[in-house]
Amino acid sequence: MSARSSKPHEVVERALELSRADGCVVIADEQSTANLRWAGNALTTNGVTRGRTLTVVATVDGKEGTASGVVSRSAVTPDELEPLVRAAEAAARGAGPAEDAQPLVTGVAQAPEFTEAPVETSSAVFADFAPALGEAFARARAGGRELYGFANHELVSSYVGTSTGLRLRHDQPNGTLELNAKSPDRTRSAWAGRSTRDFKDVDPAALDAELAVRLGWAERRVELPAGRYETLLPPTAVADLLIYLMWSASGRDAVEGRTVFSKPGGGTRVGEKLTDLPLTLRSDPNEPGLESAPFVIAHSSGGDQSVFDNGLPLAATEWIREGELRHLTTSRHSAGLTGLPVAPGIDNIVLDGGEDRSLEEMVANTGRGLLLTCLWYIREVDPASLLLTGLTRDGVYLVENGEVTGEVNNFRFNESPVGVLGRATEAGRTEKTLPREWSDWFTRAAMPALRVPDFNMSSVSQGV
Repeated sequence: MSARSSKPHEVVERALELSRADGCVVIADEQSTANLRWAGNALTTNGVTRGRTLTVVATVDGKEGTASGVVSRSAVTPDELEPLVRAAEAAARGAGPAEDAQPLVTGVAQAPEFTEAPVETSSAVFADFAPALGEAFARARAGGRELYGFANHELVSSYVGTSTGLRLRHDQPNGTLELNAKSPDRTRSAWAGRSTRDFKDVDPAALDAELAVRLGWAERRVELPAGRYETLLPPTAVADLLIYLMWSASGRDAVEGRTVFSKPGGGTRVGEKLTDLPLTLRSDPNEPGLESAPFVIAHSSGGDQSVFDNGLPLAATEWIREGELRHLTTSRHSAGLTGLPVAPGIDNIVLDGGEDRSLEEMVANTGRGLLLTCLWYIREVDPASLLLTGLTRDGVYLVENGEVTGEVNNFRFNESPVGVLGRATEAGRTEKTLPREWSDWFTRAAMPALRVPDFNMSSVSQGV
């Protein structure tokens, strides 16, 4: 029997049967992907892949405490299953007591779909999208534009079983579209991206029309020096900044005085006002269109994630409520260490600003400023202030008297997401967006555009 012919839930059950450890968690991730790529207004490649990864967490109780061992492998055959389980047990016995040790989760109802076959994607997911893309190629060609980009769709069915009786299942669709339009001489470039669950809500014609407008703006070029500029950050750029904020929102690190959320003199900034705008930053496994796993799926321990928390139910969490910091991320272990509530990370993020202004309306209300397309190559400079640096890309536009009047050079920026929130003077309409920088790791986001009166463009960049 091959690895693919064995059903995921049967593999989980067999691994649990083979376990001789005091506790065991088994995660089977069944993954399928379908993709399209194109260049110069023509499809170039397409493909479909399938794969399975099995993770075994063994826990061993010793005199000094409970130790854990974690081993993950791909394409495990039935003959390789027992050696994998034994390897996890050997890793546990060879390790010292696990700092994050907790009793394995109990009392969670078994998912009725646990024994069902995994969902899989295929090229059929592009049945409507591909013809529409072909029509966009024709329009772009007629308009003197070249379209480049890719579309990727992934489905992951995760099966989680534990020696304490948990049998859980989550199916996660994830689709991304990135479209780049270039002038024939390649001197002008514009980008647009979308996050989608099934490609039914993606309109290539609308995206091409948007990019055509931006290429038109770029026909006039203006060189500007480094400095602080009133800047309109579109939702994709806001998402990239706030995802990094969430990655840095560890409750334990804050209590230990190592982050921007540490309170001078000790403790955390929970309860402190971070912005005067009524902004609420939240995550919810059941957020419409951004649904994510409703329970912890942890393939490893680290920071505020713990393999001992696998199966722990997740609930809607407000990280910032109307400008006030309300929660930092914690595992059961780090919550106990810090005295903070248990608040594991959730795989989506939403920023609500309470306003309904479109980005176009915000441009119309701008005297003079910059309109960005997206950010990339973001790196951390100083964790204590969460100062980040990065580059603008694929279009920075000059706004004068409510209209875009040309394209300016790219910049390197130096900004803290916390500082950006604190200084923002306007938030627009919240909408689903694709974070360009972090699209390989995090795609489920909904953000408003933000107006920042003094965004720090620290130097001129020659990037495109």
